[in-house]
Amino acid sequence: MTDRELVRSLLRGDEAAFDQFVADYYPRLYRFAYRRLAGNADLALDIVQTIFEKVIPRLESWRGEAPLFSWMCGFARFEIAAVRKDARTEVADDDPDVRAVLESLPALEDTPDREHERKEIGRAVRIVLDHLPRHYASALEWKYVNGLSVQEIAGRLAMTPKAAESLLTRARGAFRDAFTELAGRTS
Repeated sequence: MTDRELVRSLLRGDEAAFDQFVADYYPRLYRFAYRRLAGNADLALDIVQTIFEKVIPRLESWRGEAPLFSWMCGFARFEIAAVRKDARTEVADDDPDVRAVLESLPALEDTPDREHERKEIGRAVRIVLDHLPRHYASALEWKYVNGLSVQEIAGRLAMTPKAAESLLTRARGAFRDAFTELAGRTS
């Protein structure tokens, strides 16, 4: 179903379309928010919930000039910026108590280069997942992040375990190809 068809179905009140909308966009928006919130899972969940609360009543205003996901990411950016602004006003690092805590932290054992490399690889993985077909990204996330078995993934996708394994094989290949291409462009 295209974005336009999905939105038309949502506006008609189609429950199956709503389920598909949440299943398709919730994980992608979560990954989008999670990486921009320095891995704060609870805050990312709150942001995604807020995005859905704000987007659903405004679906009629989506003109389709940009992909639906991109349009929703605009809402996410606004919410994330608001959270960051609140965080900056709540804890100022010039506060003597905060400075004392920060200065008492032990030095990281990793070198700055290693830490930067790890962050860049993580960023590349998230970018590739965000741009893979939805069912590929979901299957890979379920398998490698959530630790679901092939049987459980098959159940979620309403397919046989053999078909789920085949899907995972194709998803891994697509991920590997995209990641290799992205890594080649950034090196």
